[in-house]
Amino acid sequence: MTRIKLCGLTRPEDIEAANALMPEYIGFVFAKKSRRYVDPDRAAALRALLAPGIRAVGVFVREAPEEVAELLDRGIIDVAQLHGGEDDGDIARLRALTDRPIIHAFRIDGPADVARALSSPADAILLDSGAGGTGTAFDWSLLREIRRPWFLAGGLGPENVRSAVARLGPWAVDVSSGIETGGAKDPAKMAAFVKAVRG
Repeated sequence: MTRIKLCGLTRPEDIEAANALMPEYIGFVFAKKSRRYVDPDRAAALRALLAPGIRAVGVFVREAPEEVAELLDRGIIDVAQLHGGEDDGDIARLRALTDRPIIHAFRIDGPADVARALSSPADAILLDSGAGGTGTAFDWSLLREIRRPWFLAGGLGPENVRSAVARLGPWAVDVSSGIETGGAKDPAKMAAFVKAVRG
């Protein structure tokens, strides 16, 4: 079964919509340059509304490992996603501070990027088309059978995620802009996305 991550939630109504759908993961973006940025206090308030059984992922771009570990330790997030071109050393530094799961995101432009992702020491990898939240897909023909937990991201929406799952069989799918209308999460699109994955 392909797992689902609804990323970039920023409002109580986003959490309410997610709770009704019960994805395996939701995401809070802690990158200050993102329009989906939430600060730790806001994330804590949103997390308090989250249904048990949904894991919260924190998305970070070149954040200090100590800051990431603190949010994990406080229970604001359950999983850290490193989305800023971090390397194996960055993962090692974070692992020295926490035993919580780590997702390592990679921008896929060619076969070398896929090979680099497959060798990551993280618990899971995320394959995307760019910096994240851009709404564009990469060349899926670059992907062959992947024998480790991996998230497919980039350009997914209710209209194409079913075919992506059928073609690639990802361990999980990650969506943000594909479930938005006018820059805000759209409950109808969220529901359509989940229905398309779970079919």
